[in-house]
Amino acid sequence: MAKYAYPAIFTKEENGYSVAFPDIEGCFTSGATLPEAMELAEDALCLMLYDREEDGEPIPPPCDLRDLQARTGELVSLVHCDTLFYRKFFNKRSVKKTLTLPAWLNTMAERQGVNFSLVLQSALKRELDLP
Repeated sequence: MAKYAYPAIFTKEENGYSVAFPDIEGCFTSGATLPEAMELAEDALCLMLYDREEDGEPIPPPCDLRDLQARTGELVSLVHCDTLFYRKFFNKRSVKKTLTLPAWLNTMAERQGVNFSLVLQSALKRELDLP
């Protein structure tokens, strides 16, 4: 889970813009306007990289933007995405976990009205160095 920036090629078409990512095989999208194509490009990139993360596949390194030459009707631009944000936005379901802790600690926490779920979430975020 990380933040990424990949070059994309935006090509002016008859009905808008098509978008291709030279470094991400099979990652394409399009939009009716350039702003829409840019927004959809971020979404497509995030989805592809999120899927690779989930499947344990390697994330290919992005090529240097300066190495890409735009042809007539093309625009080369970096597209940014944050797979952690994507993960949080699209996967909001809760998962039930069973855990074990000492009885004395459970008793003390219950007496104090501790929200076990909230404490576990906070501890996991700290442990994983997540915001």
